[in-house]
Amino acid sequence: MVGDPIVEVTGLRKRFGDVEAVRGIDFRVEVGETYGLLGPNGAGKTTTISIVAGLLRRDAGEVKVAGMPMDIDTAAPRALIGLVPQELAVYPDLTGRENLRFFGKLYGLSGASLRRRVEEVLEVIGLRDRADDRVDEYSGGMKRRLNIGIGLLHEPKLLILDEPTVGVDPQSRNAILESVEALSASGRGVLYTTHYMEEAERLCDRVGIIDEGRLVAEGTRRELIRLVGERDRVRLQGSGNLSGAADALGRLDGVGDVVAADRSLEVVTVDAARLLPELLAVATEAGMAVTQVEVSQPDLESVFLHLTGKALRD
Repeated sequence: MVGDPIVEVTGLRKRFGDVEAVRGIDFRVEVGETYGLLGPNGAGKTTTISIVAGLLRRDAGEVKVAGMPMDIDTAAPRALIGLVPQELAVYPDLTGRENLRFFGKLYGLSGASLRRRVEEVLEVIGLRDRADDRVDEYSGGMKRRLNIGIGLLHEPKLLILDEPTVGVDPQSRNAILESVEALSASGRGVLYTTHYMEEAERLCDRVGIIDEGRLVAEGTRRELIRLVGERDRVRLQGSGNLSGAADALGRLDGVGDVVAADRSLEVVTVDAARLLPELLAVATEAGMAVTQVEVSQPDLESVFLHLTGKALRD
């Protein structure tokens, strides 16, 4: 990616009394990238993004948005940000469209430009058919989607979403994630905080794992898994010449180990998805009749456990 990152954070620190909530965090979000801060409740995620958004003054370090220094009294970089907080910021006695018009006017939109953006946002968040219903008739997930829409009205260069799926049902949660996927494809930077491993894996180009105010690791999913030495595992169940198949599989490039068990072989490999067709072909050629295949891949939950010594939701 060329040019300045949309966000660059260096040496960020913040203390509340005796508690140091953020302890020297560094990260950057590139233009067009979705960057996830993954960690349990209380890890420092909300404090970090509040500082990035200019809502909270830092104790030390530096934050730049589109190359401009950010602080609570700097207006120019703040205008580039759309913030979607955990708490709902909508008026329940207004309709969805009226909420968007109201907040659009606060952003300085008016006339045809405001009308255009309201309709575009309704389409993105999937609420066009409920736009003229009062918000107090919305489900929790619909209110969350409206919350996201408000942050999008002024076409920000950076969208910050703080735990946007907390407390919603699975169907609404999936609709929210689909909306975020569409946003990341539109070319804006997205900074996304979550304590749900599966959300980070689904949405984020890169993930920063945060625990007790520290960024303990960052990278793509595959980079983080390689960092802790985790491997994919393929379990081939069947009959026939299992010992011959185990010997043949063990000679393949990319296979680390083959463990034989009762009527099955467990193959340890670096990239199961790529190697699976070859594994099946070699096992069959060696005389094994494969009847069932199971693929297990390490996830960010196992990475977090390895790095911190505790489960993600502890």
